Amino acid sequence: MDENVVWFANVGMADVPQVGGKNASLGEMVRNLAAEGVRVPDGFATTARAYRAFVAANGIEPAIRKHLEQHRDGSATLRETGEALRELFLGGEFPSEIAESILESYRDLAKRAGVAKLSVAVRSSATAEDLPEASFAGAQETFLNVVGERELLEACRRCYASLFTDRAISYREARSEEHTSELQ
Repeated sequence: MDENVVWFANVGMADVPQVGGKNASLGEMVRNLAAEGVRVPDGFATTARAYRAFVAANGIEPAIRKHLEQHRDGSATLRETGEALRELFLGGEFPSEIAESILESYRDLAKRAGVAKLSVAVRSSATAEDLPEASFAGAQETFLNVVGERELLEACRRCYASLFTDRAISYREARSEEHTSELQ
């Protein structure tokens, strides 16, 4: 099994820590509803391990902590903090192993669909969202009609960045939740 990408058919609710709530739910639907004749779009998820590797490869974690501390001590506004954090991700590069896992899965998905230029949706599915005691609904980004390999990697990078929208930061702060829980 690839540590960076997993197919929906291979995940379920027990995999929330690895793929997040939305992806785990999609896995449940693929596994359980397909046998009932319900058509559920095929797809794959990047893993929490891939996210952590992206952060590590780009040396982002210390800067995340620094910007959040500046926000907490009042030396940076929420807007400034969110912008700075998102820029860290948008300026980062995927390690080649992760990029290749994502692109190979995209190629395979296109082949399965019988489409040369497959249009996909790229959604954030953080491991700490949609828990029984919390909901980040609408706090992170979704990108529709993503076509092409370069565009796919950019949408994935933008989903990572969207973990630090102003709304997501504010919500975690109000709930006294750790902003870097995805890194552990």
